[in-house]
Amino acid sequence: MSQLIQLGSTSSLQRVATQVRPFSNTERACLSGVGLGCAGLMFAILAPASPLARGWLGPFWFALITASAALYFFLAYRSSQPGIKNNGVFHAGISNKSALAWLLAVGLTAFYVALYWFGASLSAVFQLLDPLALSLTGQEADQWFLYGALYSAAVAVFGVRMTMKYRHSRYQLWRTVSVVLFQLGFAFLLPGLLKKLNQPDFYFSYFWPLKPDYLLPFDYVIGDRGVLAAQYSGASIGRFMILWSAAMSFIATPVLTWLYGKRWYCSWVCGCGGLAETMGDAFRQLSDKSERAWRIERWSVHLVLLAIILVTGALWINELSGRRYLGNDGSNLFWKSYGLVIVMAFSGVAGVGFYPLLGSRLWCRFGCPMAAILGFIQRFFSRFRITTNGGQCISCGNCSTYCEMGIDVRAYAQRGDNIVRASCVGCGVCAEVCPRGVLKLENGPPGNRFNGADRPLREIGRSLGWVSRTEQP
Repeated sequence: MSQLIQLGSTSSLQRVATQVRPFSNTERACLSGVGLGCAGLMFAILAPASPLARGWLGPFWFALITASAALYFFLAYRSSQPGIKNNGVFHAGISNKSALAWLLAVGLTAFYVALYWFGASLSAVFQLLDPLALSLTGQEADQWFLYGALYSAAVAVFGVRMTMKYRHSRYQLWRTVSVVLFQLGFAFLLPGLLKKLNQPDFYFSYFWPLKPDYLLPFDYVIGDRGVLAAQYSGASIGRFMILWSAAMSFIATPVLTWLYGKRWYCSWVCGCGGLAETMGDAFRQLSDKSERAWRIERWSVHLVLLAIILVTGALWINELSGRRYLGNDGSNLFWKSYGLVIVMAFSGVAGVGFYPLLGSRLWCRFGCPMAAILGFIQRFFSRFRITTNGGQCISCGNCSTYCEMGIDVRAYAQRGDNIVRASCVGCGVCAEVCPRGVLKLENGPPGNRFNGADRPLREIGRSLGWVSRTEQP
């Protein structure tokens, strides 16, 4: 009997293998373009004095790789059926924690380590982008310009893959277009243009607590009447940018999350989510769905939020007191410690470097303080929910498999319960992969989302253990 099962499994894998179609001539040309771009880039890096590294040839190699890869994804998915296909997803090496996945994880991690701590080691690479940097920012390229360019290119290239893969869904198409445009426009081009105008490279799509810099007291000046002067990083930026950060953090975030859930930011605006939804799409099934991971997630993400609240509060108290409590060194130590552990090591090195091993939303699930705030509002006050039609569920498990946030969606669907988890980013992929149309993303009156939703404060007390769970809402 076991031999028959083994033979059946082997034949199934063989059928999967035979379903892989050969490359078309145009696809081969695109892959050749990627190879040529990589070869030219390597020669330019190893021989910076060669003609291959002069002038606009440096940016050309990057552009050739980007355009060829984007066109390849367009052609490869154009002739296929839209939507997720389960064939071989847990057998393909890159998406199954094989040696290839480990190699990719090591490469991504090494890049982030070099970026954050050994930026000079990347000089041969980012100097190739000098012509582009001078045109956009008026300054020569550095490791941060290289990072912004590569990050934006990755979101754009894999955004093409995402749009072609889910081209049957208007929601997925518009959502992908949104994250690509926000990354290219608000997180790369606009900051670069501001820099060219001798302004700080301000990122309008990031705000406190995800980007705490903009509401920390460093480089802000307290005026004679106690009003923040319009200074940031030594440059006048106008009160608009200060007010923008505060308004987005404390007004727009609660209102938009109440209206649409955390998806308005995590799946439509955020650059971290943009990379996770595009480049990280191939790894979404690797997220841990266990109860243990859920318990760790609830503690870790709220501890990071608590940490940035304490850091922000301590720095402002110290600043307003004339740096009497922490002094200059203590104030810098507070912020640099948070930046080292959370911003660099957690969100960068682990958050992206571990894509091929732990899924694409490691940072979003376990560390993002913005996600913690959005999730709290979504869980108890928002109009957003994913409704389920339990009578139609066939327990195939596609929804749970492809939930990048590690939610066991199938368990909710089997019970016919609405999904109102704080961690849900509203990507909608669970609804797209459901063969029976069981799941639907909806907005409606907050009070009927779950039992007790009409009394959110009591539900908060239940979650914290302050109100007995046996007590009727």
